[in-house]
Order: sequence, then structure tokens, then C-alpha cells
Amino acid sequence: MHIHSKYSAATSEKMNIRELATYAPLKGINLLGTGDVLHPQWLKELKESLEEFSNTGFYRVRGVSSEVMFVAQTEVGTVHEVDGRARRIHHVILMPSLEVAEQLIDLLKDKGDLEADGRPIFTIHPAELVELVLEVDKWNFIFPAHAWTPWWSIFGSRGGVDSLEECYADKSHEIKALETGLSSDPEMNWRVSALDRLALLSNSDSHSPYPHRLGREANVFKLEEPSYKELIKAITEKNPEKFLMTIEVDPAYGKYHWTGHRKCGVSMPPEEAVKRGGICPVCGKPLTKGVEQRVEELADRPRGFKPQRYIPFKRLLPLSEVIAACLNLRGESKLYSGRVWEMSMKLINRFGDEYSVLLKATLEELVEVVPERIAQA
Repeated sequence: MHIHSKYSAATSEKMNIRELATYAPLKGINLLGTGDVLHPQWLKELKESLEEFSNTGFYRVRGVSSEVMFVAQTEVGTVHEVDGRARRIHHVILMPSLEVAEQLIDLLKDKGDLEADGRPIFTIHPAELVELVLEVDKWNFIFPAHAWTPWWSIFGSRGGVDSLEECYADKSHEIKALETGLSSDPEMNWRVSALDRLALLSNSDSHSPYPHRLGREANVFKLEEPSYKELIKAITEKNPEKFLMTIEVDPAYGKYHWTGHRKCGVSMPPEEAVKRGGICPVCGKPLTKGVEQRVEELADRPRGFKPQRYIPFKRLLPLSEVIAACLNLRGESKLYSGRVWEMSMKLINRFGDEYSVLLKATLEELVEVVPERIAQA
């Protein structure tokens, strides 16, 4: 429910509807956000490529047999100043239709340049953004994106705040969910009691359509009659019979999990960062405070705390990364190698999709397809 299109910066040119509809089934995904729906050119392409499915608020690709459905979605940034310091925060918005997206474009076009990037930036207070979003349609759904990353997030160490109320002011009650991001997981967020009322969502924020990026994190729902409204109800009600679980990578997989200094290749846990006074031991400049350290600062519960009522989660790594590691292949380019792709497709063809390989296939079944060292992993 949070991806991007080719119109966002640093995003693959292949992030188009046809490619997404091709690769999502290989992963096991049947519902995707459209990404960047407020970008006028992308919206035009979406309207040409998609058609609404049975008045559900979900869309399917015209003339394609893929079962993948799409929901209107975007990520936007707000910039506002508090006590002389700029607060830069990203928000995800879901919408019940492409027509509603058009209406929101009309309302926001004077607040920022919608054509400059798929992820537009508005110089307004987040509370004003919430008000405008809900003014267009009460079923619009807005929540903080990648809530803990240092830059452009609600709790980020570089430009964030310490509470929902500081961010959304008198509109904070309208926020019903939070995206945990790759560098945190539900267990980390459970430590902050102020977040208890929120649904914790996990999304890939993908900039590429390939299975090792698409669906790295995901939400698993069981909806009797799949529709946009039923999706929003499942999220806000946090009903474990409808919102079954989230799929997570290990938080350490995220590049912002620990505090560090990328230029110097320095990374360290919160305890060591505090001992060093937040200073890089190599160059003497300030470290970038990571997600785990920010959680420690805001947490009012011990590690390992589990609430009475929660949505469960499972940790996975993308299949291609597991295979590449077993083959001793390193680097991003190795994920596209012929050997990795061949073994991935053997498994997907045998079990149906990547999630089925990782979550359902038994060791005995896996060794019939790939070498035992890969099956064991």
C-alpha cells in the first residue's frame, strides 16, 4: 500500500502498471498501491491502464488476465517550522477512487508543485494536510510514512517530532495507523504506549517492480468481500480475523536501523552511540541517530513487551537474497544474476509464488527443487 511510480526520484523506469501486474503475482501480492496518484501524468496513465473492479474502489489492469488489484495511493511530504526548526514529514494517503484523487489534485495544486516529482512536497502544517484530505472525501485515509527513519518522518531524528500531537495537532485523532518502515518492526513500536491505538502497517515503499524489492514488507488481510471500505475497516478495527499479520524484514536489514555515519562506514548500537556522545569516531562529526536509538528515546516500556491485543507478524528475507547468499554472491547486481533468477523461478513455479515458498513449503518439498543448503536457509 506504499510504492512509487517512475515519476518519483530515484525510481526504476520500469515502475509502470504492466510491470507491476507482471511481477506482483510472482511475489504473491494481490493488492498494490498505485503510487504517486497525485502526479497528473501518472494519474492520466492510471486512468488509461486501469478499470474499477465491481464498484469496490479497487482497480484491475485493462485487457490483462492478472488478478492483481490496485488502490489509489500516494506519498506526500510536508514542511513546516516549529521554534525555528524545519519539520519534514512524509505521509501516505489512500483514496477510494481515481476520481477522488483528481479532486484532491484540484485542492492541493496551489500548495506545491505536483508535477515536479511523484512524491510532492507541500509547505503546510500536517494538520492542514489532514483537513484538506478529509475535506475531499471522508474515506480518504492518511498515516505517517516510515515513521522512524532519520529524514522525512514523524519521529525521525532529523526533522521529526516526539508525538502524534506535535505533528498533527488538533487533527491527531484522525490518524488511525502508522507505517513502521524497514528499520523498525511491531515489537519496537509496541514499546511506545502512545502508539497503542494505531494499526501498525508494513509496506515495501518500493522503487522497483522486481520481487526482491516489491513486497519486502506487506500486510496480510482476509476480506470476505474485498473492497476499499472493507480494507480501511480491517485496518482501523485491528481485527485479527481480518488483518491477519504483517510481513517484516529484520529491522537490522534497514539502512537506518543503527546510529552511524555512512561516509565513514560507521554503524553502532544505541548504547555505544550514547557513550561516544553521538560523535563519529573516524571524522569527529555528528552521527546520524538511527531508528533503534530513537525508539529507545521515546519508549516507556521494556524490550520484549507484548500488548494483550496485537496483529502478529513474521520475518522474511526476499527469496533472491536468500539464494544469492547461499551461492556466496554479494552486491545488488547479483540479485539479478541468471543463477539466482533461475532458482527463484524454479521454486515459484513449483509452489505458486514467493510467499508460498518462504511461508508454506516444507524442507522435504524444497529439497526436491533446489540444493539442500538453499532449502535449509
